[in-house]
Amino acid sequence: MDIGVVLQTTPPASRVVDLAKRAETFGFSHVWTFDSHILWEEPFPIYTQILNETRNVIVGPMVTNPATRDWTVTASAFATLNEMFGNRTVIGIGRGDSAVRVTNGKPTTLATLRDSIHVIRELVNGRSVDYKGSSLRLPWAGKSRAEVWVAAYGPKALALTGEVGDGFILQLADESIIEWTIGAVRAAAEAAGRDPNSVTICVAAPAYVTDGSDAHLAHAREQCRWFGGMVGNHVADIVERYGDNAPVPKALTDYIKGRQGYDYNQHGQAGNTHTTFVPDEIVDRFCIVGPVQTQIDRLMRLRELGVDQFSIYLQHDAKDETLQAYGEKVIPAIAEQVLAKS
Repeated sequence: MDIGVVLQTTPPASRVVDLAKRAETFGFSHVWTFDSHILWEEPFPIYTQILNETRNVIVGPMVTNPATRDWTVTASAFATLNEMFGNRTVIGIGRGDSAVRVTNGKPTTLATLRDSIHVIRELVNGRSVDYKGSSLRLPWAGKSRAEVWVAAYGPKALALTGEVGDGFILQLADESIIEWTIGAVRAAAEAAGRDPNSVTICVAAPAYVTDGSDAHLAHAREQCRWFGGMVGNHVADIVERYGDNAPVPKALTDYIKGRQGYDYNQHGQAGNTHTTFVPDEIVDRFCIVGPVQTQIDRLMRLRELGVDQFSIYLQHDAKDETLQAYGEKVIPAIAEQVLAKS
């Protein structure tokens, strides 16, 4: 299983680059960032610095959307990074959340998302595509290669992911929900005539390594409670569309009944004031909070469910400590053991 990290592009950008470099040093495979150009800094200039100062990590957004940039611009940006630094990008994409809502927009339709995935993927991989009545191609991008991974929660989005996505991004670590969503994605892939195991499965959630004490556990939960609020935005969209009988696990919908709006000025921030409705149980289920052995045990179970990558949302007060604990203790423990001599 690969281990990645998700960073906010909060200034100074040099700190984001430094965290990315530390992540590579500790054996992380991917460095993802938020892509919300009003709330935080634009990620693409920061990707250039991360790629320039690292050797192996793959970078990409968790997640971009089809609304804030023309699709050809998005494809060109990734193809340019690939030309400059080798093929070290991945394109996480969804319907849009904070990047569009802050500018008083709405998430795109699934039909728009589907079309954008096709256009972006064809162009970034050096192929021609029909776009707005013309056949277009990036003539200089023949060697560029990048996959498109789709972020999804609801049944229709999961079906789309299985039908067209190179990868699936689920932003929570609840094992029962992971099992249900992976099943839905793979069933859709098989129905579309694809190999269901060809879709890479990425789970992303906060991880906080504690010292085993009750006091540290309570502190860690408060640092990660924001995540339940962020997930609640997407769940609220599902409930609005389908009602209380939404065709998703009750574990995903029941907890938002106490939700009373959301302030995007505090989006993705520990200690924000609008996530008090998120109970400790949800923090424990959606995140990985606990000592090193708890981290290892949860990751092993995720791997058994078919998860190919776990990426840590690093939006809390123990960024450096988490990277170090994972690099020195967690990643070696879950790595495949190969004998030098047998």
